[in-house]
Amino acid sequence: MGIFDGMMGNASEINSQTAEKELGQLLSPQEQVEHAYKLIRDLIIFTNRRLILVDKQGVTGKKVAYHSIPYKSITHFSVETAGTFDLEAELKIWLSGSDAPIEKTFNKQLNIYKVQQVLADYVC
Repeated sequence: MGIFDGMMGNASEINSQTAEKELGQLLSPQEQVEHAYKLIRDLIIFTNRRLILVDKQGVTGKKVAYHSIPYKSITHFSVETAGTFDLEAELKIWLSGSDAPIEKTFNKQLNIYKVQQVLADYVC
């Protein structure tokens, strides 16, 4: 991911083993990271059991919030592909009991259909 993508808030795919290493003891013994995406310092992690949103806070990024979302609590989701002049794709996820979606932005090089397919495998 280039510095311009980072400044624009775009995400790109990272190695699942790298993500597993970073999550360390957060994962259960039977849980595996299957897909991972990086957004500047934050992570979007798809495991075989849940969706984990990692929010690194502050200047140093030492304070970290882990948002764990069981796939069963996702009521629906949508993707918006990148266009000719729009350089980013968006993923929106709605959770039960919440009106506003969680929104994540991906760069044009990332296959948003693949992200949607991973999510569909767990939610549908």
